[in-house]
Amino acid sequence: MSALSREDVAKVARLARLSLSDEELDLFTGQLSRVLEHATDMDALDLADVVPTAHPFGLTNVVRGDDLTACLDRDEVLAAAPDVQDDRFGVPRIVGDAP
Repeated sequence: MSALSREDVAKVARLARLSLSDEELDLFTGQLSRVLEHATDMDALDLADVVPTAHPFGLTNVVRGDDLTACLDRDEVLAAAPDVQDDRFGVPRIVGDAP
């Protein structure tokens, strides 16, 4: 792979509509060159027998069981509400009038 030039970085910055100073162009040229070198190193590895993974560690979902339990009494809860409309909690309208 050919080395990344300062002009390459300037062109990509222009295409992305980024305004970079000379110092930033020098910095990013070095950084992006190292990233591309690393990608080349990775590409050289023989990974034919490596199983693709989405995560390096086995993950276990920790959730509680979906067990039925007694719930609150509807009439008791609505009796404690500041406003009830049609057997539901009443809340102030926040968007214009309904049609």
